[in-house]
Amino acid sequence: MKRIILITGGQRSGKSEKAEELALQLSPNPVYVATAHVWDEEFRERVRRHQERRGPQWTNIEEEITLSRHDLTGRVAVIDCVTLWLTNIFFANDSDTDKALQLAKAEFDAFTQHDATYIFVTNEIGLGGVSDNALQRHFTDLQGWMNQFIASKAHEVILMVSGISVKIK
Repeated sequence: MKRIILITGGQRSGKSEKAEELALQLSPNPVYVATAHVWDEEFRERVRRHQERRGPQWTNIEEEITLSRHDLTGRVAVIDCVTLWLTNIFFANDSDTDKALQLAKAEFDAFTQHDATYIFVTNEIGLGGVSDNALQRHFTDLQGWMNQFIASKAHEVILMVSGISVKIK
């Protein structure tokens, strides 16, 4: 049976750790789908620390855009994270918010069509003030709309606040 869980919150709120903990409760050998594009050495070090923390029981998949290339039927998967995945889609489509949203929704639906447990990690980047940068405003809109889309399809939504999980749905 298909199950979609969305874990959202701010930076360093404990989202990834919560997602990994939940995945390990559901499966002894979960899948970790990393959507990050490694831009520099500092970020490469972050990725290394994440991989080290997870350990050998995880199957790691690196996929920047086309999640649907991976059939995870019967598996429990953490997709970390929607924000970086959307960043990749946004810039691959010349920062066209409408096109990026359309493509992300279609890709999400194609990826989650199989019976699996999908635990999506995302950021609530629109909780602060409105940016004076137009590109950032467009991306914040994209992120908010995609978060709403995923939440509408999710069976469960968890908000992380200072390391504490709050069940939203």
